[in-house]
Amino acid sequence: MRPETPLLDMVNSPADLREMSDEALGQLAGELRSEVISVVSQTGGHLGSSLGVVELSVAIHAVFNTPVDKLIWDVGHQCYPHKILTGRRAAMRSLRQGGGLSGFTKRSESAYDPFGAAHSSTSISAALGFAMGREMGMPTGDAIAVIGDGAITAGMAYEAMNAAGHLGKRLFIILNDNDMSIAPPVGALNRYLNDLARHSPFAALRDAAEGFEAALPGPIREGARRARALVTGMPGGGTLFEELGLSYIGPVDGHNMPELLATLRAARTRATGPVLIHAVTVKGKGYAPAENAADKYHGVAKFDVVSGTQAKAKSNAPAYTEVFGTALTDEAARDGKIVAITAAMPSGTGLDIMAARFANRVFDVGIAEQHAVTFAAGMAASGLKPFVAIYSTFLQRGYDQIVHDVALQGLPVRFAIDRAGLVGADGATHAGAFDVSYLGNLPGFVVMAAADEAELVHMVATAADYDAGPIAFRYPRGEGVGVQMPERGVPLEIGKGRVLRQGADVALLSYGAHLAECLLAAEALQAQGISVTVADARFAKPLDTDLIDQLGRHHAAVVTVEQGAAGGFGAMVLQYLANSGGLDHGLRLRTMTLPDRFIDQASPAKMYEEAGLTVADITRVVTSVAPQRLHALTA
Repeated sequence: MRPETPLLDMVNSPADLREMSDEALGQLAGELRSEVISVVSQTGGHLGSSLGVVELSVAIHAVFNTPVDKLIWDVGHQCYPHKILTGRRAAMRSLRQGGGLSGFTKRSESAYDPFGAAHSSTSISAALGFAMGREMGMPTGDAIAVIGDGAITAGMAYEAMNAAGHLGKRLFIILNDNDMSIAPPVGALNRYLNDLARHSPFAALRDAAEGFEAALPGPIREGARRARALVTGMPGGGTLFEELGLSYIGPVDGHNMPELLATLRAARTRATGPVLIHAVTVKGKGYAPAENAADKYHGVAKFDVVSGTQAKAKSNAPAYTEVFGTALTDEAARDGKIVAITAAMPSGTGLDIMAARFANRVFDVGIAEQHAVTFAAGMAASGLKPFVAIYSTFLQRGYDQIVHDVALQGLPVRFAIDRAGLVGADGATHAGAFDVSYLGNLPGFVVMAAADEAELVHMVATAADYDAGPIAFRYPRGEGVGVQMPERGVPLEIGKGRVLRQGADVALLSYGAHLAECLLAAEALQAQGISVTVADARFAKPLDTDLIDQLGRHHAAVVTVEQGAAGGFGAMVLQYLANSGGLDHGLRLRTMTLPDRFIDQASPAKMYEEAGLTVADITRVVTSVAPQRLHALTA
């Protein structure tokens, strides 16, 4: 007897799912889960979150008429099953690679990705926008947002739900409640969701809240009860979501295909306004190594399917994140005022190292970068020494708070900016391209960049020692360059760089982690007869104007090099030289930055090649402005 054709082989688009029986859809989910595991074992990526939404992905596409109906995945790191079902199965093994599929949803990739994502808590706002487009005659059907229990705790999600309830238009929000974001979700709403999943809504809130309130002093206890009633509408029987104007359905078992299908069909048939469907799922579902891992295999390298063992790259130097976490912990051991704040990324930022030793001085505020920044500002105003450890790309989410609550008040908040520059497989959405520009234009800010892992240790010490105002230091993803590590960080002189190699013809002024490439370029240029000085600026703000003047006086040209967008360090140097008259006597200046476009995922080396920031690129630019070139042009 010939084996039956796998159902997944019969799926070319979601329309094929709508022709299948409910039983067949359950079988398809099993095949889809195996396919996701197989793909990610070869590519690496976000496994646990994708395994948790296999049944949801099948059920949504089977019930709704995508792509006319708009399905929006919050963050998008759980979209691998969705991609397989929407005509991209054959390309899945190019996931997160140069020229391949993005690891997130992306409008240019498929009509089934109506809205791109990679940062959290945007889905409900976007879905509401599609719903209003439908109401105003645009050719779009229903809008469905799938958001996790970690992402829904962010303020933007609350704002969107409040607006959806106010507008009252037909909209579907599916809360994927797996009690696990990148780190365990924190906060009162997360505890509330857990209780909803285990009990009836009113009993859960009553038992949890009254148990907490019973331990409070009398007047405070009564205040807490009044506050709870105002926020949740209790007593009265409704849920928080219903008080916001959403119809609440759930909780439902997110891995029970018949239950999911029945719930989605009923909602689609009956809904007239916004509906929230609360689906309880298991991150890493169906793959034991993921289910049993502490992080549920949120992000994995390539791995062996049978054992779950991940391939580990050989390390020649410590990772910058580990260096930061260790250095900050050492500083915290010497100074009890040092505290640290992260936004749902304790291990990703290295703060788990400090938390292991000083748990009561590390604060994970959840996916709430705005709150993290202002929380730190309040701590600084109280006399503490807060370090805010947030990736460059995510710190963008707290920019108003950086301006208004930190810079304007001159508060000494320390910003540790991880993942500066291009980051590889996560692509453009996670690139740390803009922090030098968006922090460097703020009055009173000190802005540093670590050239290597030893410099990072010194910059942690510098930030800990600095109380005159806000200070930030940036460093890249991945391992360092293998330099000798200091036993202890030494505070740097604010606004002073250093010269590492002395030459006579052209000066390379590096800012940040491209210093190693500048040194290699200088070696290559020396072989061509061009003598190159290499300097490490260390600071974008305040600029080391003495160093810049010295380089300008003693060289025919200066080339700045940085792992950031135009408008950053090079622009600051150019502005200084233009205003000081440093360009009046024929000094040639070139700035090497990231190009004015977003760069898609590839290896970091390939991304910097596309950006024009390789050793060969630096060599070419220096050659173009070297003295013998100038002489040839004027001959």
